[in-house]
Amino acid sequence: MLERVFGYDQFRGQQEDIISAVLQGSDALVLMPTGGGKSLCYQIPALLLEGMTVVVSPLIALMQDQVAGLIQLGVRAAFLNSTLTRDEAIDVEEAVTRGEIDLLYVAPERLGTGRMVDLLDNADLALFAIDEAHCVSQWGHDFRPEYLRLSTLKDRFPDIPRVALTATADEMTRREILERLGLSKAPVFVTGFDRPNIRYEIVDKHKPREQLLALIEQRHPGDAGIVYCLSRRKVEETAIWLAGRGVHARPYHAGLSDGARADNQAWFLAEDDAVIVATVAFGMGIDKPNVRYVAHLDLPKSIEAYYQETGRAGRDGLPASAWMAYGLADVVAVRQMVSSSEADETRKQLEVSKLNALLGYCEVTTCRRETLLRYFSDHFEGPCGNCDVCLTPVDTWDATTAAQMALSCVYRTGQRFGVGHVVDVLLGKSGERIERLGHNGLSTFGIGTELDTRQWRSVFRQLIAQGLLEVDDEGFGTLHLTESARPVLRGEQAVRLRTDPARPKRQGKRPSATDTPDTELDPQGRALFEQLRAYRRELAQRQGVPPYVIFHDATLTALARTRPRSLEEMASISGVGEVKLARYGEAFVTKIAAFEEDTS
Repeated sequence: MLERVFGYDQFRGQQEDIISAVLQGSDALVLMPTGGGKSLCYQIPALLLEGMTVVVSPLIALMQDQVAGLIQLGVRAAFLNSTLTRDEAIDVEEAVTRGEIDLLYVAPERLGTGRMVDLLDNADLALFAIDEAHCVSQWGHDFRPEYLRLSTLKDRFPDIPRVALTATADEMTRREILERLGLSKAPVFVTGFDRPNIRYEIVDKHKPREQLLALIEQRHPGDAGIVYCLSRRKVEETAIWLAGRGVHARPYHAGLSDGARADNQAWFLAEDDAVIVATVAFGMGIDKPNVRYVAHLDLPKSIEAYYQETGRAGRDGLPASAWMAYGLADVVAVRQMVSSSEADETRKQLEVSKLNALLGYCEVTTCRRETLLRYFSDHFEGPCGNCDVCLTPVDTWDATTAAQMALSCVYRTGQRFGVGHVVDVLLGKSGERIERLGHNGLSTFGIGTELDTRQWRSVFRQLIAQGLLEVDDEGFGTLHLTESARPVLRGEQAVRLRTDPARPKRQGKRPSATDTPDTELDPQGRALFEQLRAYRRELAQRQGVPPYVIFHDATLTALARTRPRSLEEMASISGVGEVKLARYGEAFVTKIAAFEEDTS
């Protein structure tokens, strides 16, 4: 089934073990990284078991993408959601009743309606697959109340196995999934969280839009990407700014009309060089495999959110970038956001601990991948060789004296000012305000001239990240000492900080061969790849589907490299199953032959 329908000749990781367990009637919890092949763990059982598999999916985009892809493979799949007209929904329901659907995708809200329950009661059911299962966790980063109602599946359909799947769950979230979905006796398959094709990189933020443009121009020209910003206003401004500099960018956020969001999402899925600038409202369930970079212009709220968002890059297994611009203002803003939230104290403490873990990841001086995977209890022996710290090792320095100066200055100015004012005092900058407050007479005035403004801001950023300083929750950015600062001030505890690298000068457009998805192609192969990609786009436009539903970039790359001369040769290419071979094989072989004739 794997080879005939999906066009792959071997399973990855624990896929085969998971599928075997499900086929034997077992429940299961599956933790597998984005792009690791979670869908196959229920799609293959759905094709082998008697009856229909119901897939619970949280977003309409995910359902539509997956169903479109399955139909291309010749699979009997359908979805029920709010995009269907009444007549279309009735047609799907009647097909379910007649036993003509193997995979039915539904939203968790719909699953709880009486009409849906009646439909399932009268259907021949084989399996329930609960995708994005971390949404059931009230302590997670993406809680959805409607997921709690999925616990009733066990009581309503006690003989139907259930498999819960997610790419993002720490130990606490895993336990909550098992408890809330009634899967306490289910085997847990953890296939590892590593995405080796993704390069993790965090840069010192100074001109973030210029830094982002340099990333796009130098390493990802013409590639699809996602750019995350914290506010709707920043999303709009960044999209306009990028578009004005030749990047095909559009915005996506909850403030846009339903029609505008739908149009921009459809455009992003259809275009190979589309860049979407978005709040975190965008991306969950997006199956576009050839997103070559995910960039953060603002700090996410947790490592879970960061991992999930960066995981939308490189789903096809080809090289991709997870890039973030990070600075002092991000630390202050997110700490204020957590402190000023209306959550109870228990929730606040949890969010603070998650934020501290993220800040620790940002400031790490050893392999980022090792730190990231350790958070998810996934053992990894670094260095990975594919993160910024491994590629350009970070220097550290004994910052004990500088930390004492900084902490002392915060204290002596009354713990009533933000970083900018305190740095001015340390540098001995006289001004009307400093003189009016008498801060030019403090013992800390002008004692920090060995460091410049940028270096001091780095010191303060890291002291906040290490918990030696905290920021008020009133929105003014006022600094306060914590209890952890006492041993440092007393000289009982040393402080080491990372040295932020020098800011690079902007270079011209320069594609990097090590970061493009077609590294294995020579110039002629690259030319063929582009021709095949253009033809794939024509086919997709005719059918009204995203191009990757026809063939992934990885398949086009293999076709451009091996240049099959017959259907038999093309059948051996990964990603070419029986139905796609019959549907597209002759045309692609002809295109390849014509190219070879033109270039011979």
